Amino acid sequence: MVKLYDEGIYLRGGAEVIPASQAAAAGIDVAPEDAKKGTIAYSILQAHNTSGDPGMLKVRFDAMASHDITFVGIIQTARASGMEKFPLPYVLTNCHNSLCAVGGTINEDDHVFGLSAAKKYGGIFVPPHIAVIHSFMRENFAGCGKMILGSDSHTRYGALGTMAVGEGGGELAKQLLRDTYDVAYPGVVAIYLEGAPRPGVGPHDVALSIIGEVFKCGYVKNKVMEFVGPGIASMTTDYRNGIDVMTTETTCLTSIWATDEDTHAFLAEHGRGEDYQKLAPADVAYYDGCVRVDLSAIKPMIALPFHPSNAFTIEELNDNLTDILHDVEVEAARIGGEKVSFSLLDKVHDGKLHVQQGVIAGCSGGNYGNVVQAARALKGKNTGCGEFSLAVYPTSQPVALELAKKGYMYDLMEAGAIVRTAFCGPCFGAGDTPANNGLSIRHTTRNFPNREGSKPGNGQLSAVALMDARSIAATAAAGGVLTAATELPDETWDEKCEYHFDSAPYDKRVYWGYDKADTTLALVEGPNIKPWPTMEPLGENILLKVCSKIMDPVTTTDELIPSGETSSFRSNPLGLAEFTLSRRDPDYVGRSKAVDAVEKQRVAGQSLIEADPALSEVFSALGRAGVAADPAAAEYGSMVYAVKPGDGSAREQAASCQRVIGGLANIVSEYATKRYRSNVMNWGMVPFQMTGEPNFEVGDYIYVPGIRSAMDADLSDIAAYVVRAGGEVEKVKLFVADMTPEERAIVKAGCLINFNREKAGK
Repeated sequence: MVKLYDEGIYLRGGAEVIPASQAAAAGIDVAPEDAKKGTIAYSILQAHNTSGDPGMLKVRFDAMASHDITFVGIIQTARASGMEKFPLPYVLTNCHNSLCAVGGTINEDDHVFGLSAAKKYGGIFVPPHIAVIHSFMRENFAGCGKMILGSDSHTRYGALGTMAVGEGGGELAKQLLRDTYDVAYPGVVAIYLEGAPRPGVGPHDVALSIIGEVFKCGYVKNKVMEFVGPGIASMTTDYRNGIDVMTTETTCLTSIWATDEDTHAFLAEHGRGEDYQKLAPADVAYYDGCVRVDLSAIKPMIALPFHPSNAFTIEELNDNLTDILHDVEVEAARIGGEKVSFSLLDKVHDGKLHVQQGVIAGCSGGNYGNVVQAARALKGKNTGCGEFSLAVYPTSQPVALELAKKGYMYDLMEAGAIVRTAFCGPCFGAGDTPANNGLSIRHTTRNFPNREGSKPGNGQLSAVALMDARSIAATAAAGGVLTAATELPDETWDEKCEYHFDSAPYDKRVYWGYDKADTTLALVEGPNIKPWPTMEPLGENILLKVCSKIMDPVTTTDELIPSGETSSFRSNPLGLAEFTLSRRDPDYVGRSKAVDAVEKQRVAGQSLIEADPALSEVFSALGRAGVAADPAAAEYGSMVYAVKPGDGSAREQAASCQRVIGGLANIVSEYATKRYRSNVMNWGMVPFQMTGEPNFEVGDYIYVPGIRSAMDADLSDIAAYVVRAGGEVEKVKLFVADMTPEERAIVKAGCLINFNREKAGK
């Protein structure tokens, strides 16, 4: 079904996979370094590279997109850094908190701010309920050979020939300031598709099959996934979009697909046929790895809580319910601790798993083809009047219009489904939260802990399993009994469903303001919209207090700063920071704020010892150990240790919330994603790493002398000193992975805003 090659491969003629070790025997004499230039990714990346160095990219994007969790902070950063207008098309969508009423007026205040910013700086504003961010970008901006940057991790338009990257807000602010996205040329992995999906198998089934194989081993981490092979032709472009958006869950950097006439037809239907060009690898192209997928062998899948990579075929799950569900319950107990009790085995009756809720939504599930197939499965059926419920969110108003015209919306509603407007809430915990101990099956992007909206700290825990819309509809037709779509007759399904794009909702409701900036206009700022606090430049020496230590194998950005209702405070940096690590380490905020209070007194003119007499013993212990450490020459900040943080969302708040309450550094074994590490650096924190087990605990101190000078030198061996509660001092070795000159300068400046002000001479 899915095979990973343990070496690089050559692709010849777009159809023949040749392992590198067999290249000579196959008559290939092109060196890998030369054949790498034959990938689709190489040509697009170099066309957008301004550095002149193919190995170190400085990318300028064609367009950008943000939603209402992130655009306020990005614009605040850019305007504080001297931005006068948007230099490229910048789309501001309102699809994340549009239905979340928490916090009174603050959600609509942000929407009003966004419209005022679009008018002042020349942007494109998409009002609430009109479209989810990625649907709008596919429909209006993605095209062959383009690059788009988004402040959402699922910014993926590869199936339309666009290399799209999801990053933290700092990277978008750089583009608004006419700076570049700097990254070493990434590895490129071929995703070779062959065969054709069987009836009832949908894009989520294909995506989860791939994620289940590549995530844990990091096969495509921070690399480009390039989709090639004859299997592409077996799928519509809408279907391909559904696979492509889920590549984010592999931790890849971006994606790109070979294009064909179906791609052309999709773009032409959306009024942009001129954006098509045929993209294909050269006759001989070299890839750093290969994921070979036999589409005909893919079966309906389910990703059980609490990660998209926890994937099984529905058939396998149904055959082994007790063992597999027990393992999930064990993980739930670890996540919830003593405050919650979560069970899945109590949902098994007569050998069948009964679920409580189904949701089809967002940039992965709400696509036209997915909803049509769900409607076909449910036509004339009855979802029942019991515990099970089904909600469907078409991904945009144009999609909803077509569903209404064709009668599919009627079929869904007549069967008992609730049809709602375009909204990303079910993907991040701000919509359709199940009951405590409930299990929801969703065609959405993620099923991390609490992504469905429960609060373990309050004694609540529910969970999400990811499934394709087709199997969700089959389950709904069975009244909530887990059912694979392939159990329905083959004639149920017709993936070649006709679609007509009606742009009327966009023509009438979207503000199209690119290149129409009116800088005389004022921004409209509600009472919750606050500027970023002042950050201090990095000191020559730093003293870190360990304020949290997380030993989980992976820490998601949702754990660093929860999504859901807390994100309503996104435009108030200090207000949102109160929720930092709240679901993972509730005492962290208090610890870090105590450190920050001392540091603020130091900045105001007091000595560290005067501000916190307990630090006298820390510096005395360092002196007794022979470490020259002057409290008058040290910056003080908090630190978080995590094994592998940063999987998931691109939200910069996962880093900024640490920074604004005193965060000065992270120490990790490795970073889960490039985007989280970039956020850490853009907010002026040192991205330390270490090998081996951490030899410190919460409450200990770590002194790092000469770190500012080290930012201009070798970062591979940094001496640091752990000071424990009893006065014991132990030397440890830290290191920082490769940083660009700009990233080093940003960390030294204290944050991206400071860096830009220094550069502008302000």
